[in-house]
Amino acid sequence: MRASNYYAHPGFERAGLRRREPEWIRARVFDRDSLFIPVWRTQNLVIEREGDSRAAILAVEAVAPLLGGLSEGDFEERLGRGEFVFLGVIDERAHFALDVSGIEAPLDMLRSPTLAAAGIEGAAIAQEAVRFADLRQLGGRLERHESALLALARAMMFWHSRHRFCGLCGAPTRSEEAGHMRRCTDAACNTMHFPRTDPAVIMLVTDGDRVLLGRNKNFIPGMYSTLAGFVEPGESLEDAVAREVREETAIEVGAVHYHSSQPWPFPANIMLGFYAEAVSSEITVDYGELADARWFERDWLMSHVDDDSFRLPRLDSIARRLIADWLAERT
Repeated sequence: MRASNYYAHPGFERAGLRRREPEWIRARVFDRDSLFIPVWRTQNLVIEREGDSRAAILAVEAVAPLLGGLSEGDFEERLGRGEFVFLGVIDERAHFALDVSGIEAPLDMLRSPTLAAAGIEGAAIAQEAVRFADLRQLGGRLERHESALLALARAMMFWHSRHRFCGLCGAPTRSEEAGHMRRCTDAACNTMHFPRTDPAVIMLVTDGDRVLLGRNKNFIPGMYSTLAGFVEPGESLEDAVAREVREETAIEVGAVHYHSSQPWPFPANIMLGFYAEAVSSEITVDYGELADARWFERDWLMSHVDDDSFRLPRLDSIARRLIADWLAERT
């Protein structure tokens, strides 16, 4: 069985049926065994020490200053706004995403003793080692199960922040099902809105012992990656692969083989990974999409060390996984 990609972890129990049990959700929020993942304006709370990064997954004692003395009535109101989202269960402990975006400086409320009381190792954690960070900046340094939790928390809070009003009638919406649905508050409309995930194909085009890689103008210096693009309405995944490759490089592909998928919550995508076999070789770059595209030989890729002239994509990406598996002949 092929191992899961970064930001995905098969050991996480989402416990979807519990979302419809408000009394169970309420009890878990006030349960001392429950854990919380703070999200501040799409950023996750992490602890960094001596080059090591880990997620700050906090117990009730740690998040209490952020909650400001949570009462039953206050909880109902904040749950309705979508500030709490039930993520699931790990080792029988409920995990929640907690939106703290309304607090201007949440780190001022999180001091080392508070983190230590929450079960974070080391009572003398330096305050500067605790920060809210863009998950993408961590570059795969978190453990996989932590990255999956933080990615899910980020994605859910981003969705809530963009769906506070009904897209059908414009009335305010209210969070239900422990944060996994928003309902229009206009009784005449009553439309239910659910988190969306936009499908995108990402493909490594092969031609014998060489692969096609492209460079986006927004990439860091020297980085080349696989081609990718969103699936359009009425389009199969295979057709999307062929169309994107053709539009960006004028290369025609034949056989298309599925590899794996990866949640990519930046902001709300699911990356569907493929290998595609080229049936033409002459590249014509669409400079509206790419800055460059080239064929790269397997031996050259295996011998080259990343530098500003050429580097492979980031370690936490499915693009890197597609290339690495092809180089190791694990396709």
